[in-house]
Amino acid sequence: MIRNGHGEAGGAERPGPGGRRAVRVWCDGCYDMVHYGHSNQLRQARAMGDHLIVGVHTDEEIAKHKGPPVFTQEERYKMVQAIKWVDEVVPAAPYVTTLETLDKYSCDFCVHGNDITLTVDGRDTYEEVKQAGRYRECKRTQGVSTTDLVGRMLLVTKAHHSSQEMSSEYREYADSFGKCPGGRNPWTGVSQFLQTSQKIIQFASGKEPQPGETVIYVAGAFDLFHIGHVDFLEKVHGLAERPYVIAGLHFDQEVNHYKGKNYPIMNLHERTLSVLACRYVSEVVIGAPYSVTAELLDHFKEPKRRGIFCQIDSGNDLTTDLIVQRIIKNRLEYEARNQKKEAKELAFLEAMRQQEARPERESDCDF
Repeated sequence: MIRNGHGEAGGAERPGPGGRRAVRVWCDGCYDMVHYGHSNQLRQARAMGDHLIVGVHTDEEIAKHKGPPVFTQEERYKMVQAIKWVDEVVPAAPYVTTLETLDKYSCDFCVHGNDITLTVDGRDTYEEVKQAGRYRECKRTQGVSTTDLVGRMLLVTKAHHSSQEMSSEYREYADSFGKCPGGRNPWTGVSQFLQTSQKIIQFASGKEPQPGETVIYVAGAFDLFHIGHVDFLEKVHGLAERPYVIAGLHFDQEVNHYKGKNYPIMNLHERTLSVLACRYVSEVVIGAPYSVTAELLDHFKEPKRRGIFCQIDSGNDLTTDLIVQRIIKNRLEYEARNQKKEAKELAFLEAMRQQEARPERESDCDF
């Protein structure tokens, strides 16, 4: 088990308000290609209690029930650990959530989004805890999914840079990527992401730099926020005893200028939420200049002296380009995985509809 403090690594579990026993919440999942939708689910789950424990499935379990993951289990463990609302991570969590698991980690209930997760044979993975009344639901984040992100990587367009309507080419591809023939369900597919000020407020800490804190500024694209970024920011965070890390995010046009192709894969608003969810970041500059100017440093009250640039080796060679290469290399496997996933979901939906219709037919026979 990997322990984190809420918002600050290494903190111990604290009692709930008024000294009552802390409410312990369980979440679990694959957390493959972690994005702000995952972070928002964990944020909502954490708000339902005092201590959030997140179980992450192994590569073997995911391959068995869904198909090959993009990231290794070690990468996924560390990505979840870096999300600021997570207090503990449980590696190798079972794919099916049971009362035994909740009891083992002294959790009051588990939380999942309002979509469905099925085993390889089409069973609801939360069936047991639902029947026991130890299941809570949170809202799924609209406008982002792993399917959508994979589609952006495979289709070299820039439609995702704009809040305007998707191009017909991207819409056609996104709507059909990994779909069963004629298949449509409420959980698989692509919807347009709309940024709101409320969402930023929910993700931001809202805390100003305090006396004695060392303000550290970093900048970049932070596209497809991944384990390489996490390793870098963790090292930056460790540069000072009381760090206040500000991450500057470049505009989409700026990133596209120096990266080319269809980069960034995530637009500026999406990248903002992804970075704000990281426990090592205190503040984000939305649309930071590519060149760090004196005015920018002065705005954050950095010391007037110069020569304060420091280059940090993250120790991780993973880049957004390498992630895209992983996807392209295994494109057919990922498409097959999504088709398999949707087929199970559609079958489950049909079974639910038939079950709901059965009492109506039986009541008709009473007359």
